[in-house]
Amino acid sequence: MIVAADHPARGVLGVGEEGMAMADRGELLERLCRALSRPGVDGVLGSADVLDDLLLLGALEGKVVIGSLNRGGLAGASFELDDRFTGHRPQDLARLRFDAGKLLLRIGYDDPGSGSVRTLEAAARSVDAMAALRLPVFVEPFVMRRDPGSGTPRADLSADAVIRSVAVASGLGGTSAYTWLKLPVTDDPDGMARVMEASSLPTVLLGGDIKDGDQDATFEKWRAALRLPTVQGLVVGRSLLYPADGDVEQAVDTAVGLL
Repeated sequence: MIVAADHPARGVLGVGEEGMAMADRGELLERLCRALSRPGVDGVLGSADVLDDLLLLGALEGKVVIGSLNRGGLAGASFELDDRFTGHRPQDLARLRFDAGKLLLRIGYDDPGSGSVRTLEAAARSVDAMAALRLPVFVEPFVMRRDPGSGTPRADLSADAVIRSVAVASGLGGTSAYTWLKLPVTDDPDGMARVMEASSLPTVLLGGDIKDGDQDATFEKWRAALRLPTVQGLVVGRSLLYPADGDVEQAVDTAVGLL
């Protein structure tokens, strides 16, 4: 069970209808410390600034720490799919004695530029570098489709699209020995069984923003997916740190209870 807090470094500050919910760093850190204090929470995923703050607060003692590698594809930017590696470098994670790294891999088949290709290449080299250091790397792949009206890239969470993203992510780099997958639950939860048949790599489920504020339905989707072979746990951020009822401890405890 890992709590995620790497969203702000990509300009993602909203939770549900609150567009700037994560903008107050003091409040974010306070919520993170509350979440990390709960039994069964193993660690945190974050950008360098967030992890530095948590380290100074003493909140990382005895915890698994995962650093984010790429945050360059800012949310809403014209270059969003050119997600350059502007966060932790593999050597930074080794120097800090952190436990693993994470990279976001958005694949835009209709990307008018070459941002997705550059991201793919950079991701592959990061997988190689992490393997050379014997550090696990969590790859979070999405097939992106541009909204016909606004042109905004949106993640395609159909089973076929997630399967395709898994196939691409699994083949990055010169070895998959240290690669984990970090995957969303498909729009149709029944499709997750097909998704998990697409790779033999160990997998964690990501949280994302809760649709329509229905946290109970999201928990049930996670519960079903966690029963699948190779699914090893949860990496969840906004939906646990900023639950609709404000009760961080209850949301975290419920998620831990699913494992």
